[in-house]
Amino acid sequence: MERTLKSLLNYSLTATDGTIGKIEEFYVDDQSYKVRYLIVKTGSWLWGRKVLISPDALINDSRESNIFPVNLTKEQVKNSPDIDTDKPVSRQQEIELYGHYRWQNYWESGFYGGGSMSLGMGMGMMSPVVDRQVMTEADYKDEHRDDDIHLRSTKTLTGYHIHATDGEIGHVSDFIVDDQTWQLTFMVADTANWFGGQKVLVPVADISRAGWASDLVYLSINKAAVEQSHPFDEEAYFPV
Repeated sequence: MERTLKSLLNYSLTATDGTIGKIEEFYVDDQSYKVRYLIVKTGSWLWGRKVLISPDALINDSRESNIFPVNLTKEQVKNSPDIDTDKPVSRQQEIELYGHYRWQNYWESGFYGGGSMSLGMGMGMMSPVVDRQVMTEADYKDEHRDDDIHLRSTKTLTGYHIHATDGEIGHVSDFIVDDQTWQLTFMVADTANWFGGQKVLVPVADISRAGWASDLVYLSINKAAVEQSHPFDEEAYFPV
């Protein structure tokens, strides 16, 4: 089923022996455009700590309304590497996390995670969770050279201004995701005052790049093509 990422916020994750917490946001990589982690805020049982859970842990054929069961125990989650989700995630932290859960890593499986889509996109759609100052792209890469630079926070990306090939058309409002494969399919673009303020669906294949330091998303299509995009119908993507 295709859903909006925003509609999945606050969904509960349940381990085999109890509730872990609620989804707060997502990390996506900018080459395969797949959700790599659900950022889950735990309850009082783990003092509100935030943990990263791979979609690989979800039990896809056993879902209830507003609940995602996972094939983990609370003890496994409790003993997982403590990663500060308010900072960029390093590859070394990912290696430790995948080692703890014995998940199959995605960064050594061919096309950076085995994405099936041939998107032909440039570098850097998403943006790490960091406080930004004015800097060049080279400065940004140097400052975050130890981070997984392909791992981006959807929460941070929301609100980025969108530029077509011939000018600005609005800002990022949300994303559409297939909740079985966790592949992003569309970006929801809020066209604000450009096309009557409607929201439209822009295929992720039409995203060429984003400026990490400029908070901008660039498209490979022009304004006319965006205006002809399918309108966004929120009810069509809201989970039942």
